[in-house]
Amino acid sequence: MQANENPFRLGRADALAYHLSDTTWETLLSRLDALDHRAAIVGPYGSGKTTLLRSLASRLGQDRFRFRPLRLWEEQRLFPRGFLRPFLASLTRRDLILFDEADQLPWPIWYYFKRRSRAAGGLIVTSHRPGLLPTLIQCATSPALLGQVITELLGQPLPDHQRQVTRLYRKHHGDIRQALRELYDVYAEI
Repeated sequence: MQANENPFRLGRADALAYHLSDTTWETLLSRLDALDHRAAIVGPYGSGKTTLLRSLASRLGQDRFRFRPLRLWEEQRLFPRGFLRPFLASLTRRDLILFDEADQLPWPIWYYFKRRSRAAGGLIVTSHRPGLLPTLIQCATSPALLGQVITELLGQPLPDHQRQVTRLYRKHHGDIRQALRELYDVYAEI
C-alpha cells in the first residue's frame, strides 16, 4: 500500500478531533476561562494531549486570540539560541501561547518562561506530569477509546476487533500513538 493511502498515516491521525469522555466542551472552556487561560493538559505519552491542544485552539477561535504555538520534545529540550527573549518580549494580551511538551524545558528556564509569559492573554501547556500550571484536564486512554480511533481511521472495525484492540492497548501500555504506528506498519505491508 502506498503511504498516502495508508489509513493510519500521520496526517490522518493528527487530523482527528479529541474525544472528550468525562466532560463537555462547554465545561472545559468554562474551566479554562476560570483559570484565566493559564492551564495544563496532563497525561502520559500517547493520551491525546497534543490533539486536545489543537482541538481547544479551534474552539477558542483566532478572532479571540492570536495563537503562538511552541513545541519541545525529548531530543530538543531547549529553544534555539536567541529565540526566547524576543519571543517573550513580543507578547501582548491578545496572544495565547500553546506550548506542547512544556515539561521538557529545564526547571530554571521554565520558571523564567512562566514569569515572563504573563504578558500574554494565556498559556496552555501539555505535560506528562502535573505541577507546571493548574491542571485543566487529565488525559487518559482506554481500550474502548483506541477501538473508536481505529474504527474512525479505518472506516470499519479491525478484523477480530476487540481482541486486536486489547492486544495493541496492552502491548503499547495505553499509548494510542504507538498503537497507531504499529497499525501503520501493518497496513504498509498490504
